[in-house]
Amino acid sequence: MKQVYIITNNGKDEHHKVTRQAASYLESRGVHCILDGEETKEMDVDCAVVIGGDGTLILAARELLQREVPILGVNMGTLGYLTEVEVQNLFPALDQLLEGSYTVENRMMLSGTVKDFRTDVALNDIVVTRSENLHIVRLNLYVNGVYLTSYQADGLIISTPTGSTAYNLSAGGPIVEPTASLILITPICSHSLNNSSIVVSDADLVEVEIGSRRNKEEEEAIVTFDGTDIMRLRTGERVVIQKAQEVTKLIKLSKLSFVETLREKMKGN
Repeated sequence: MKQVYIITNNGKDEHHKVTRQAASYLESRGVHCILDGEETKEMDVDCAVVIGGDGTLILAARELLQREVPILGVNMGTLGYLTEVEVQNLFPALDQLLEGSYTVENRMMLSGTVKDFRTDVALNDIVVTRSENLHIVRLNLYVNGVYLTSYQADGLIISTPTGSTAYNLSAGGPIVEPTASLILITPICSHSLNNSSIVVSDADLVEVEIGSRRNKEEEEAIVTFDGTDIMRLRTGERVVIQKAQEVTKLIKLSKLSFVETLREKMKGN
């Protein structure tokens, strides 16, 4: 381990106290640290240490998408399903990192294409939801080019296994082992009886088409990728979603299984 990139959520580590501690600890052991905001494109970093919460880690995964850099998350947020290390255990975790006592998990991502030319990726989910209007939106769902069903709902979440504990879970979707390879489809506040989640293969092609309003007026909806990069769609337009070629590499230090970790995270919730 020669070079480490440290990415910080300034809102959670407001005065960079934890960031400075981590950098000082690593540099005292001969590791060169590159802090968030410094130029990294031409630098060969061995891993990234993300200080913040799950949201910060997701943004880091998007930033490092083409680099294939393994990421270690340090949790300064709340539950932290993605962040591996609680901040009070920072130094023992960094020791493990330097000793090479860890594994790397490849987490599936989703690729979404809008209007046949705008493509983005997501680690957690791609969400199609109503625009600023308060009324529900009609969404037509296709799998591998075959019409499956339509939803009158606030929106539709297309999630990875990693994202199953995020918005998908809040909308009543199932929790999935995060290293699995499949796609979850969960409606948001569906105004019909077909409000159950649908699970399809990671080899399937999922399309969500914006339907028209009951009065045949044109509908407008938005598509978000991990809660960012908003794209707008109108009646008849689709977002085409499939498993991405890219993966996010997460560093795992703990020997606990997913079930054991989930049990700990869900205590009191």
